[in-house]
Amino acid sequence: MPERNVVSWTTMVNGYMKSGRVEEAEGLFRDMPGKDVAAWNAMIHGYCGNGRLQDGLRLFECMPRRNVVSWTSLIGGLDQNGKHEDALMVFIKMIREGVFPNQSTFTSVLNSCRGLEAVDKGREVHTVAIKLDLETDVSVGNSLLVMYTECGNVHDSVAVFKRIEGKNTVSWNSIIVGSAQHGCGIWALIFFNQMLRTGFEPDEFTFTGLLSACSRSGMLQKGRRFFEYITRYKSASVDLQHYTCMVDILGRSGKLHEAEELVKNMPMKPNSMVWLALLSACRVHSNVDAAERAAKSIFSLDPHCSAAYVLLSNLYASAGRWADVSRTRVRMRHGGVVKERGSSWVVMKGKKHEFVSGDRGHPLIERIYEKLRWLREKLKEVGYVADQRFALHDVEDEQKEEMLWCHSERLAIGFALISSVEGSGITVMKNLRVCGDCHEVIKLISGVVGREIVVRDSGRFHHFKNGVCSCSDYW
Repeated sequence: MPERNVVSWTTMVNGYMKSGRVEEAEGLFRDMPGKDVAAWNAMIHGYCGNGRLQDGLRLFECMPRRNVVSWTSLIGGLDQNGKHEDALMVFIKMIREGVFPNQSTFTSVLNSCRGLEAVDKGREVHTVAIKLDLETDVSVGNSLLVMYTECGNVHDSVAVFKRIEGKNTVSWNSIIVGSAQHGCGIWALIFFNQMLRTGFEPDEFTFTGLLSACSRSGMLQKGRRFFEYITRYKSASVDLQHYTCMVDILGRSGKLHEAEELVKNMPMKPNSMVWLALLSACRVHSNVDAAERAAKSIFSLDPHCSAAYVLLSNLYASAGRWADVSRTRVRMRHGGVVKERGSSWVVMKGKKHEFVSGDRGHPLIERIYEKLRWLREKLKEVGYVADQRFALHDVEDEQKEEMLWCHSERLAIGFALISSVEGSGITVMKNLRVCGDCHEVIKLISGVVGREIVVRDSGRFHHFKNGVCSCSDYW
């Protein structure tokens, strides 16, 4: 070039960073005369995008002048690299220094709130958005909607959605998928009808949300009609996820033979997730033969699929086939398959309190077990009897009941009850599916203590209130 200006230099720095050629970007930046704030921002954004957070932070601290893009680049980089607490701290510092966040800033910081599952922090960010008159902005509104959904507050998600101006397809898909996650199948259908009336064309994500809603709410016939519609009229949009949902719908409804036939006759090769949906349904309906066929297909695709081994082992255990349980566990060990450790956690005042089954490590563990003993007596007074099919070890009945009361979700609930204000809601997160006995226990606990308890497991959100679960015992 006969003449270069700041735009030329910054464009080259950006290009090198986006290509992962960090050292060349650094060399250009060093040689660049007249560096403006855009060039500094490009370097910070590039460092963070290439995983070099410390270099990004160092450069940020050295900047002679910062603007909203500088702060947003750093917050976004921290969020993308899983440094969610740091992202929130930078956001707070930004506000204190009088820099007004923009839409991109809110998107990143709300994503960090979601990553931390810290709805209290998300509410604080929401308050800032309201003060800056950005709550109704479609980008900010969509981020708020997803944050509240993922943190267990579906009613807040709906309230945010209704206030968004200029809703886009992401807005509609997010509220439909969010409704499905929380088992609000009728809501998902209502929003879908509103989406059509507003003139938006549904896409593959819309149909995934609708089929998930039908699955989680037991709407077999509606699920059939949606699936028939998309396979007949929207065949270009049909993918494995839609078949997985339909297998799940049929399987959960007890139509195991039909579900298995659907898998066998798919126009594309089924993946392990499709077979896992069938295997999970076999576990629910205690069909060992179909489960073994599904598991065989999974292992041919993924010999190290721990979820399949666990589902099959648990099915054998609930059927009392302990020799088959032992054989399955030996096969896991020989194959180097490691079972994912079940855990549950509560986020309280920004701090995560995590528990595993039989945990003794928490500072308040004695008070937690004392609370659980009190609850156990109260539940027996209202007729609770432990369902020992979910104690998946070959031990005496009394030991089985003791083991059930040490499940991680009960410990998390016990902690939340002794650590929060009387009458306030409780949200518990769990990485695996909640067991049937725990599900029954949490229903009863919600009635005894007079609190709403929200539990997110690997499949959905459960809202327990006054002795009833939002899933109507269908999950």
